[in-house]
Formats: sequence, C-alpha cells, structure tokens
Amino acid sequence: MGDYNLEQTCRTSSGRLWAGWASLLVQVERLTRRHDGEDLLHDAYVRMATRTERPDNEEAFLVRAAINRARDVYRREKVRGPSIGEDALHMVRDSAPMQDEALMARARLERVREGIDKLPPRTREVFLLQRIDNLKYREIAERLEISQSAVEKHMARAMTFLDDWTKDW
Repeated sequence: MGDYNLEQTCRTSSGRLWAGWASLLVQVERLTRRHDGEDLLHDAYVRMATRTERPDNEEAFLVRAAINRARDVYRREKVRGPSIGEDALHMVRDSAPMQDEALMARARLERVREGIDKLPPRTREVFLLQRIDNLKYREIAERLEISQSAVEKHMARAMTFLDDWTKDW
C-alpha cells in the first residue's frame, strides 16, 4: 500500500472525511454515550494519520478507534476517578468577585439602604418583614394587625420607590 502520512491524508481523503465529520461525531457519541466525542474522534484521526498503512475504510477505522479510546478512558476513570482536563478550570477559578465589582456592589447596596431609610415607617417595616424575615403577606398582616391588601400596597409602594431610587445605579 505504500507510505501513509499526514500530508497524504490531507490531500486525498481529508475532504471526504471532513465533509462527514459531523455524522462520524454523532455516531461516536451515540455508541460511546460520552460527551467528549470530538476529542475521541480527533485522537482517532491523529492515530490514523500517523499509521504507515492506510486503512481500507477510514470512517470505520475512525469510529472503531474512537470507541476503543472511549473504553480506555472509561476504564481509567473507573480506577483513578474522573480526569481533570477542562473541568479543572472551575477548581482554579476564583469565584470571588473582582475588586471593582465588589466596590460597585457595595455602592449599590448602600444606595438601597439609603432608599429603605427614606421609606415611610410602616412601609419600611412591611418591606423588611417580607424581604429580611421572609414572612408571607398573610403573616405580616397578622403580625401588624392590618389587612393583606394593605401589606400588598405597602410592598408595591416600597418596590416602586426603591426601583426609582436605584435607577441608573
């Protein structure tokens, strides 16, 4: 059959393979039930390109090699646990906000506090009971001895005021 190298692969059959890549990917992911089918298929392609002999059926070779690679990965994960590849980013990433974001959040929070202080006393009390103490409107009405409709009106008034107060912040 002669030497089979990457350059020859690219010239002769890569166009046909790339045209059918999506269907090969679907087939590999369906057969392996893994979400890393693109990586498995790419590894199989590199393996095929580095072979000295050209396979008779390139598509079948790619699918079989990808499935075999998936089995190897599965066995390794079963013994050693999941590999850390791309998932390692979430372990390294700092979930704390950046300094400028924290400063802006503090400024917005201070603005909301100022707005809450400007609410009429009864409206402020209703708002805090609902938002801080997580009481239901019915429970607030019972505690303050007012109607549930009055609680709803106080909450609407507080939300409208705070929305206007913090606009463009």
